[in-house]
Amino acid sequence: MDTPEDLIHRFYTAFQNKDYRTMQACYADEASFNDPAFRNLSGYEAGAMWEMLIHRGSDTTIEYELIKADDNEAIVRWTARYSFGPKKRPVVNRIQATIKVKDGKIIAHTDTFPFYAWARQALGISGWLLGWTPYVKKKVQKGALSSLARFIAKKNE
Repeated sequence: MDTPEDLIHRFYTAFQNKDYRTMQACYADEASFNDPAFRNLSGYEAGAMWEMLIHRGSDTTIEYELIKADDNEAIVRWTARYSFGPKKRPVVNRIQATIKVKDGKIIAHTDTFPFYAWARQALGISGWLLGWTPYVKKKVQKGALSSLARFIAKKNE
C-alpha cells in the first residue's frame, strides 16, 4: 500500500504524463472532489473529470510541489498551463490541493484557486468585467457539470 507521499507523487506524475487511468486508480470508490468549477463529485465522477480534461487539454502541462504529507492528509501546490475554450485563451492556474488519504487511496480532494484570476484568463473580457460575480461562477459550474455529464454519457454508450 502506498504511503500518502507515494500516492501524491503517483497521482501528479500520472497527470504530467496524461495517464488518467492511473489517476483514476488513486481514488477510493467513495471519494469526493471539489474545486471552484466542479462541485461535489464522487470518486467515479472525479476520475471521469480528469479523463475529460486530459482528452480536451492536449497542450496541458503541470508542475507540482508536495508541501506536506502525513498519514491522513497531503497539501500540494500545483500549476496548470493550458489553452481554454474555442478561442484557446492561455491560462496559468495556480492551485492548492488538500487531499485526504485512507488505506492508500484518495478519499477527499479539494482544489482551491482564485476564481476571478482564472476567469480573467479563461473568459476574456467578460471574465475581466464579470468574473468576480456569483452569477459567472455559477454559470461556469453549471457548464462544467453539464460537460462532464455529457462526457460520461458518451463514454458509457
